Amino acid sequence: MEATPDDAYALPAGTRIGHVHLKVTNLERSLEFYCGLLGFDLMRTYGKDAAFISAGGYHHHIGLNTWFSKNGTAAPKNSAGLFHTAILYPSRKELAAILQRLLQARYPLTGAADHGVSEALYLDDPDKNGVELYWDRAVDQWPRKPDGSLEMYTRQLDLRGLLRELTE
Repeated sequence: MEATPDDAYALPAGTRIGHVHLKVTNLERSLEFYCGLLGFDLMRTYGKDAAFISAGGYHHHIGLNTWFSKNGTAAPKNSAGLFHTAILYPSRKELAAILQRLLQARYPLTGAADHGVSEALYLDDPDKNGVELYWDRAVDQWPRKPDGSLEMYTRQLDLRGLLRELTE
């Protein structure tokens, strides 16, 4: 079905993305990454093939399963699919804390960026699913164009400056 201007519809303002469900090749390895390294809580497993994890007691933010992918291979980088899962941290200091944890674990980053509206760290999970760890600046600090519209960009993130959050 093709949308036409007469079919205009906007999502309600309170709509949120509730969770993401990822196909993984090894559930134990994925749980070690998401729970062991990133700190998610394991909420429930379904046998040996699926698990639901969350932050703060929610039923689940991320589902992990091996139903169609057990012992498989990562999806090709140059194909359609999920680019990354974005995990929103409550503050810059909390983002600094996970950066420090990743550095201590020698877990490789694939990128780090200041987008004006947010600061973000990028990495891959064990199945090469992209993961973005970020925090949002307050709305009144978002960069704006002269006409008032949002101006997002991608600039190098000052990782040393981010880590200073932990000592201030």
